[in-house]
Amino acid sequence: MTDAIISKSNPRIKELRKLHDRKHRERTGCFIAEGEDMLAAALGHGVAPVAVYYDMESEAALARVLGSLSPEVETVAASHEALTAAGSLGSGSRVIGVWRSAALEHPLSAIGHSASIYLHDVADPGNLGTVLRAAHAFGAGAVVLSPLTADRFGPKAVRASMGAVFGQPAMRATFDDARAALPTGGRAIALVPGSGKALREVETAGPVLFALGAERAGLPAELAAACDETAHVPVAAGGPESLNVAMAATLCLYEYRSRLIESPVHRLSATDA
Repeated sequence: MTDAIISKSNPRIKELRKLHDRKHRERTGCFIAEGEDMLAAALGHGVAPVAVYYDMESEAALARVLGSLSPEVETVAASHEALTAAGSLGSGSRVIGVWRSAALEHPLSAIGHSASIYLHDVADPGNLGTVLRAAHAFGAGAVVLSPLTADRFGPKAVRASMGAVFGQPAMRATFDDARAALPTGGRAIALVPGSGKALREVETAGPVLFALGAERAGLPAELAAACDETAHVPVAAGGPESLNVAMAATLCLYEYRSRLIESPVHRLSATDA
């Protein structure tokens, strides 16, 4: 165990704080997640941190979670003031973990034979994190991020994912590469407000890649045209023109999952099992 850190101006605390910056994360290949729940989620998915900084005033309360760490994980005690300076939460966190992003890289083959999401230039990290959470909840194959989509390892995205960042396969790729990675018979479906069929009417059997754009800009016309079909989520007359991108992605995955569960083949397989 490293000596306790007392001052918020300690070089290691400053280094933790730098990981809030995307360029520094990319330069070092590391990112942080705050809170015992995040640490537990990572360990539950078999993703061990490089180091864990914890509030020395809460050491007794954290004994169980700290005791679950392997000897290879560096544990660093810090004062509440120092740890708060390194985090992004106003009230501070009792635990801040550091992970290597390379441990969470996945190939495009993770798209697999279920439903996946392609996010085109979605800049809001909170939306990205929520999509990761929904994808993990509904058993999605992958969440594919366009080159200009937000960083899934940023603090806001990590926090919004509620730990799904550690368990949900995701990667960065162009739409063409993601489309090409679909298994034979797979289909790409563009979500465009007010266009194409209502989502419920779209055939979703087999591998599907739902493509969604940022709320204001949406999908470029050429990307939507490159998909096999266009669909929309119907909204009430007089309501908003479209839904939040994370809400729309969640509905797509729910629709796919619900039909999978309802299908006679799935019910037969479950009964046989």
